[in-house]
Amino acid sequence: MDLITTHLPSDMVSLLQNVGDLAERRHVGTYAVGGFVRDLLLGIPNLDLDIVVEGNGIAFARAFARKHHARVKVHERFGTATVTCADGLKLDIATARTESYKYPTALPTIEPSSVNKDLSRRDFTINTLAIRLTTRHFGELVDLYGGQQDLNTKTIRVLHNRSFVEDPTRVFRAIRFEQRLGFRLEKETTSLLNNVVKNGLIHRLSKTRLFKEFVALLSEKEPRQLLARMAKFDLLKFIHPQLKGSSELTHFLKAVERSLERYTLLNLDQPIDTWVVYWMALMDVLPTQAVRDTLHRLPFPRRQAKKLQWVGRGSTLLLRQLGKRPVPKPAQIYRTLCDLPDEALIFLMAKSQSESVKRQISAFLTTYQRIHPLLNGTDLKAMGFKPGPQFRNILEKLLDARLNGEVNTDSEERDFVRKLGQTS
Repeated sequence: MDLITTHLPSDMVSLLQNVGDLAERRHVGTYAVGGFVRDLLLGIPNLDLDIVVEGNGIAFARAFARKHHARVKVHERFGTATVTCADGLKLDIATARTESYKYPTALPTIEPSSVNKDLSRRDFTINTLAIRLTTRHFGELVDLYGGQQDLNTKTIRVLHNRSFVEDPTRVFRAIRFEQRLGFRLEKETTSLLNNVVKNGLIHRLSKTRLFKEFVALLSEKEPRQLLARMAKFDLLKFIHPQLKGSSELTHFLKAVERSLERYTLLNLDQPIDTWVVYWMALMDVLPTQAVRDTLHRLPFPRRQAKKLQWVGRGSTLLLRQLGKRPVPKPAQIYRTLCDLPDEALIFLMAKSQSESVKRQISAFLTTYQRIHPLLNGTDLKAMGFKPGPQFRNILEKLLDARLNGEVNTDSEERDFVRKLGQTS
């Protein structure tokens, strides 16, 4: 396949060729599979390399690692291994396998098999494509289920009519791929998806699996479009029964998009959990008790759960403080916002309809939170103040003065502190 040599970096091409050389010597069929192949055909950069071996995938991974001085991490239970090469490139190697389900929504029972059976267990036709890597057949495309045709027609199609029943998480993946790739759900696939939702099979998923799918959806590039599709298929109720699509929610999600763009333009270089901001928007349209129920029912990590607990009435009170006239001084703005994570600040910008409030939050992010007094506790002791609770009080008042522009230099800070000492 010419795409390998024309669309991939030279080090990735060499890596694939090395895999093929070893496969040839060990007389095992070896294939690049899944999203890597799909995206290669679509011209989308994707260096997440999945390899399937018709044989012992773990033994193959160990042999490859020895030969190329790479590190290998083995997952015996799943028959898989991750190889990390000296140049940092990684490849996930798996034994070709087949899966069976004891009952709908159960985790699959896995047995070694052929690549044909391995591809037959995939979710959608566009993810069943494979590329042969053995030297004599290097680059040959394997297309057993019309995946290339569906790529050409931009179609999301399940392989068989029990696909969503066996694994309802595929409902969420179908929507993710549809929106990420700009594809459409095939008619029969749409019907099957609707049936699974109506029959309530998604309720049988564990809360952990369900939560992971929601996070994956909200972590996509354009969550608003994904949530609109979820609303159309009545999937928001699996977050909470009272959560439904509405013009209010649509408007709010657009505001979240704009706030995230605004945050990006501030060039803060601060990693954030984008999905948390969108989840805040979803929770904000629910009653307080429904928010509590959702946080209790789904397995939120403690750090993210804490970020979500103040949506609703708490955020409304904060916005009311920032919206007072006259506009609060910088120190007041700082005290109002200093304990909030950046996700909450982005959410507040989205929720507020006041440009003045948005500017206050932006000023806090870019300026106020970076301001600190020049003096510290050691300086206060040198000036004759006795250590104790007053230190904190003095330093807080000094910070407020600096935020409000009342002091700017070391000498001005010292004068300010001395005056505080005289009045205390």
